[in-house]
Amino acid sequence: MKVYLVGGAVRDRLLTLSDDHTEKDWVVVGASPEEMLDLGYRQVGKEFPVFLHPGTQEEYALARLERKVGAGYKGFEFDTSKAVTLEQDLSRRDLTINAIAEKNGELIDPFNGQKDLNNGLLRHVSEAFSEDPVRILRVARFAARFKPFGFKVAHETHRLMKAMVVSGEVDALTPERVFKELEKSLSYQTPSAFFKVLSACGAYERVFAPMTQQVQINHHNDFELLDNLKTHRPQLKFCIWLIHQSVADIDQLCQRLKCPKHYEQLAKLSAQFYPIVKSFKRRSVDEIFDFFAKTDALRRKDRFTDLIAIYQLLAIDVSPISELVRQLSSIDIAVLDKVNIAQAIADEKRSIIQLFLNSAQ
Repeated sequence: MKVYLVGGAVRDRLLTLSDDHTEKDWVVVGASPEEMLDLGYRQVGKEFPVFLHPGTQEEYALARLERKVGAGYKGFEFDTSKAVTLEQDLSRRDLTINAIAEKNGELIDPFNGQKDLNNGLLRHVSEAFSEDPVRILRVARFAARFKPFGFKVAHETHRLMKAMVVSGEVDALTPERVFKELEKSLSYQTPSAFFKVLSACGAYERVFAPMTQQVQINHHNDFELLDNLKTHRPQLKFCIWLIHQSVADIDQLCQRLKCPKHYEQLAKLSAQFYPIVKSFKRRSVDEIFDFFAKTDALRRKDRFTDLIAIYQLLAIDVSPISELVRQLSSIDIAVLDKVNIAQAIADEKRSIIQLFLNSAQ
């Protein structure tokens, strides 16, 4: 059997992006599952044989071919026989830049991936690309990751992605996979490319269907904002992406994408109170009291810190909010009326807010 380093590890090394933490994937040609087990590898793949190295715990996959038999990215049958060649395995991969193998320092590049790397092109390997809708998301994500290097989607790949949207193949995407690719893209320096690529091929409206048309138009103009944020935290960028949405739309979108609860809650709060925070000193006592109450500012301190960080990233002066939080946190409960302590605390908070607003005028 022969073992080759493949995929992202080879690509990133050629782009001088790899380091000691770069994950390595290996493909094994001319071996059977039984032979891998006899060598001490542990099988973990269910749909096709993937094995963990007994020492490094890196993934070793048997070379395979795949045949489309159903909708979506799970609708494939796999051939992992010993007769499958390295070139056949590389031919089923999504992009040419991911279809380069390496063995003992020698590159095997049957689809000219190095040329596309040099030219900054994201180009599909074969027409089989259109059989897996996840590849639309992956191309968009790679566009976001490699935008600083000037990468673009090849025209023929863009046309193929548009055809996949028109055919309805994109509708087979699972919510979990959509959110996974979205979250990864938001962690990059330039996530705007992810949304622009999806928008250009028509997938944006299908994947994020709950969003209203007008908000989609607004987002097209705001995508670049995400690239200028001084944070790599995807949750904060997620909230800023949705900052102009209604709470109802965010709820519907998060249900569709099965977002983590902390993403959903923070996104709803940041959008709901965005207008309040932008004009904080001009708001009424009731509005500000409601803001602190509904954000649970004094008890959910970590979440509130993230909420304030979102507004700071949007260049809003949050110092008045921070000062009020400090004052509200210093209320001495011991001197308040114990008969109706809840009302006494609320009255004291309103009094502090009123004095603060008076002094701010």
